[in-house]
Amino acid sequence: MRIRGLATFMFAAGLLSSPTIASAEQIEQTKDDALTYPETRTVDVVDEQFGVYVADPYRWLENDVREDDEVAAWVDAQNSVTNSYLDKLDGTKALAASMTRLFDYDQLSAPVIAGGKYFYERKSGGQNQAILYVLDGKEGEERVLLDPAKWSDDGATALAEWSPSEDGSYLVYAVQDGGSDWRTLKIVNVMTGEILPDKVEWAKFTNLAWMPSSTGFIYSRFPEPEEGAAFQSLNANHSLYVHVRGSDQSKDIKVYDTPDRPELNHFAQLTSDKKWVVITSSSGTDDRYEITLVEVDASEIKSQILVEGFDHSWSLIDGIDNVLYFTTNKDAPRMRVVKVDLDSEEREWVELVPEHSATIDDAVIIGGKLAVNYMDDAKSRLELFSIFGDPLGVVELPGLGQVSELHGSAKDSEGVFAFDSFNRPNTIFSFDGVGAPAIWAKPELPFDPDMISVTQRFYESADGTKIPMFLVHRKDLDLAEGAPTLLYGYGGFNISLLPGYSSTKMAWIEAGGVFAQANLRGGGEYGKVWHDGGRLGNKQNVFDDFIAAGEFLIAEGITPKNGLAIEGRSNGGLLVGAVMNQRPDLFTAGHAAVGVMDMLRFDRFTAGRYWVDDYGYPNKEGDFQTLLTYSPYHNIQDGTDYPALIVSTADTDDRVVPGHSFKYTARLQAADTGSKPHLIRI
Repeated sequence: MRIRGLATFMFAAGLLSSPTIASAEQIEQTKDDALTYPETRTVDVVDEQFGVYVADPYRWLENDVREDDEVAAWVDAQNSVTNSYLDKLDGTKALAASMTRLFDYDQLSAPVIAGGKYFYERKSGGQNQAILYVLDGKEGEERVLLDPAKWSDDGATALAEWSPSEDGSYLVYAVQDGGSDWRTLKIVNVMTGEILPDKVEWAKFTNLAWMPSSTGFIYSRFPEPEEGAAFQSLNANHSLYVHVRGSDQSKDIKVYDTPDRPELNHFAQLTSDKKWVVITSSSGTDDRYEITLVEVDASEIKSQILVEGFDHSWSLIDGIDNVLYFTTNKDAPRMRVVKVDLDSEEREWVELVPEHSATIDDAVIIGGKLAVNYMDDAKSRLELFSIFGDPLGVVELPGLGQVSELHGSAKDSEGVFAFDSFNRPNTIFSFDGVGAPAIWAKPELPFDPDMISVTQRFYESADGTKIPMFLVHRKDLDLAEGAPTLLYGYGGFNISLLPGYSSTKMAWIEAGGVFAQANLRGGGEYGKVWHDGGRLGNKQNVFDDFIAAGEFLIAEGITPKNGLAIEGRSNGGLLVGAVMNQRPDLFTAGHAAVGVMDMLRFDRFTAGRYWVDDYGYPNKEGDFQTLLTYSPYHNIQDGTDYPALIVSTADTDDRVVPGHSFKYTARLQAADTGSKPHLIRI
């Protein structure tokens, strides 16, 4: 699926044909020979909002493909056209072979250490799903604990979240089916491999945290949805429960809920000493939280508010006795580290690590030291501090890249992290805060990373804001006349794009293409101000930043005219749709993956209601007027030549429901948007 997904993008674009640019004539000839879009019926639906009449002729495509035979037939017809077209493109087999080779390495996760055991995931080339392994001690024998490949015939059932008990004797894990956000929770006996009879349904947006003595775990869930509504109905009344090992789910104990505020989500963590359940509550996707505490050993379940009001970001680092450590953006847009003593009557916040020019990404306590992971111009820097906040130095990293999966606790003397970059997959390091980090595991690679150039440039957006962008290409590539370029972006929800490895992108690079990743406003690379600069009424800044990136690549001669492709996923799919409408002349091709395309109805389905923090409320006049200016579905320019475009989605996607992509594609195909292919792969 992943190989075909990127191959369709590159070759439907007609951009790269191993490694030369395909001519416009090739694209036109392929379209004429292989492409006639399915007819899509329209309906007479017009909504009036604030005096504006908005037509929605493809409303029926919002229906669930599992419940509506006509939508299912439309999906089959579109896939048939798309697959037939793609099968006739030159070079697809060569690129697929390149990707197959590049996927043939061990993709590693950083281990979680519990009870002297090391738990980690590894996925080798050709495997659909990662396997969960366990080492019985650092020098122990590796053995398979969970292999999701045995869970289904189609390979679409995956291992999602998992957490070992404190003593390493049990592990709770989440089963994800078909890409859905719904989870089924199960427990495995680590020593015997036996799957216990315990089964917990309707978990979603959940952490998994074990209670003391491995007696059970705490998790988050929604009420069971009505029959037939699991993949489209709005999510409300999120609650925290404790499941006692060996019992039926009906006996699970409710720990916390907010029936008077059904829109809130609740996420539970336990301090490593198991003294406190720390509950983080949110009302949307913005990083503004309330913090509630429940004492684990109290005689009754009684919650107490630590942070009231959704004003700032708060993220638990850990607890030592009754002192809790957090990162927060209160009085520090780029984050700081603070602590609070619960035994203190005033419960005042004490600053340990002040705000820096770089942005704090996360932090852990290891061996009595604070390890703080910074984003410094969209790349990682790892620093150590004493538990009192005294600087102890910078941890040496292999180069320009990203630190992730930073694991450790106040009870541990050893921490671990993963490091990767555009030219290097995850290498796992262990460190103790004393010497240089040591390699715990690294993959054997099917390419030479030293032959790949990774650099960072800065360019100006429309309003003069400096935007960072990474450029990746073969070192022997002559850019004198430019090379086909794939530009990737996201720009939303405080999500930061740091350097990271992708086999599919490496196939593009090896074939002679340039990969560019722009760090647009709306992300979290520079803290709250950067996020706020690309959301709500400032959303156009995101599109301007991305358009300016394309203009910069062409002006600098990195990309030739008619040589720029763009790609984005989810909020990034919205980005691709919006800039295609605003500047169809700038781009040659695009891939809009699982995009939010109807900005007037996104809040009516599943998790869409959370996104109002970034997008605004379609039922509020000011927000409605802003959303209407850039909604991809509503701003397709009839009578304008569009770049080649492939849309991708999944009929099981219950986060960005596929109706977004269905409606957008139907409208694009029906409009007079030129002769280049406009396809959807479902």
